[in-house]
Order: sequence, then C-alpha cells, then structure tokens
Amino acid sequence: MMDIRCLGPQIGVEVTGVDVKALDDAGFAPIYQAWLDHNILIVRDQELEIEDFLRYSRRFGPVVPHPSKSTRHPEFPEITMLGINKFDAGGNLIEAIYRRGAEGWHTDGAYNERPFKATQLYALAVPSRGGDTLFANGYAAYDALPVSLKQRLEGVMGIFSYGGCRGGSPLLDKEDQEWTPVLHPIIRTHPETGRKSLYFDPGKIVDIVRYDRQESDALIAELKTYMIQPGAEYRHKWRKGDIVIWDNRCSYHRAAGDYPPEEDRIHWRVSINDYGVEARETAE
Repeated sequence: MMDIRCLGPQIGVEVTGVDVKALDDAGFAPIYQAWLDHNILIVRDQELEIEDFLRYSRRFGPVVPHPSKSTRHPEFPEITMLGINKFDAGGNLIEAIYRRGAEGWHTDGAYNERPFKATQLYALAVPSRGGDTLFANGYAAYDALPVSLKQRLEGVMGIFSYGGCRGGSPLLDKEDQEWTPVLHPIIRTHPETGRKSLYFDPGKIVDIVRYDRQESDALIAELKTYMIQPGAEYRHKWRKGDIVIWDNRCSYHRAAGDYPPEEDRIHWRVSINDYGVEARETAE
C-alpha cells in the first residue's frame, strides 16, 4: 500500500509501498502532487531497467539529453551516467567526475533557453559512507528576501551560461564550450503552483541585467546569502533502488562530494522538460 510521508517542514517527501512500473494514472496523480507540494520526492526500493526508468520519468515531462555528451549512455543518450570512469588510464582520480555537482548550490539547466523542469536520479550503487545529496527550497529563499529587495528584483533578468563567469567546463566537448548565454527572471513564478521563488545559480549566472558589473557582482553575492534557509533544507542519504526527483523551478541542490573515491556511487540521471505552461507559451 502506498505511503507518502513528509521529510521536513518545508521540503522533501518520501513514497514507499509502490512499484513505479505498475502505476496507472490514478496511482501517479498523488505522487506528482506530492512532488509539486514538497519540491523533492523520493521513491524507495525500486528495481528498474533503463526502459522502466525512462518510462516513469516521462510521466513528469519530456526527457532530453544533457549537454555533457561524454557521460551519456551509449545506447540511451537521454540517460547520463553519473559516477562511472572516474579514474584515468594512470589510475588518477578525475575530480570533474568524482565531484560533479559538488561545486556549490545550483539548479540544473538554467543555461538553457528552456531550463529543465526537473532532474531525476536512480541509485544503482551506493558507497559505504558519504555521497549524500543536499537540497534547499527556492520558495523559502524568496520569502526570506527583504521587501525592498523583492521589489528591486521584480521583472529583472539574469544572464546564464553553462560555464558561468569562468567560461568553459571540463564536462563539455570542445565544440560545445562556446555557450550562448540565455536570460531568465531572477524572481520566477512557478507555472504549476503559482508561487514565487528565487531562481538562482551562482555557478551559472554571468550578470544581472540593468546593472553594471560591480553592482551585478554585489547583488549576486547578496542573493547567495538567501539561498539556504533554516528548516528549508533536506539531506538525502542514498539507498540502492532510490529514485529522487527535484523541481529545478523552485529548488537548489548540491552533492556532498565526500564518499571514498575507491567505492562506487553510480546513478542514472535524466533531465526533464515541461509539458505545461512554459512549453505551451514557447509553442505559441
């Protein structure tokens, strides 16, 4: 029997007693609503093949390949393989793979013209210690902003790129390094919940429109201080068979990057776009 349990006062919900392979639309509906209500959703104890994982992921929206081509599954390009090939031919640890996602708090896909609606991971191998993923609530970050700062940011756009201010990325192929920056509102209204969040990624933002570089840098530094709010965090300790999905429109995350390098921490990952309001507006 399905059980849905809140994990924190402002973020996180856990689902047990369900096999996602057997879900009909009526069974999926409360899962989807719980995810919208709590930003991060964990489904425990699943046994999936790639086709199962993709089929379940597509219930949330279209699954699209990640820009990092080198980590795509060779037969299923929509799947990113996290945690594999982290040692080079000489046995040296490749930090870009080992610490992927651990550079700092971020949201996935802000560098795209149509940013990712969601990211979903399925745990294939879990280390004996460490390797957690941390999450935070973007709604709470917005709520914590002073009224004057909310007013200052209303309608203001940020300029985002894959490499942010630093430029390129070791995860991108050579031909993809020259990334065309995109614009997104810093205060984003969620297309399904109607709630406002601070849409922010310190590693991907280049500038804030309307401000010169010095003012923009100062504002970016100030906004970073509001991202993580007490009671609005969740730290996920992975178990094999976990599926975790997070809403990139209203949350941040980062990997702990602290597990024993000689042990495996392997996930299938998908990036999910939107069937909803934003997709319809783009089509129109």
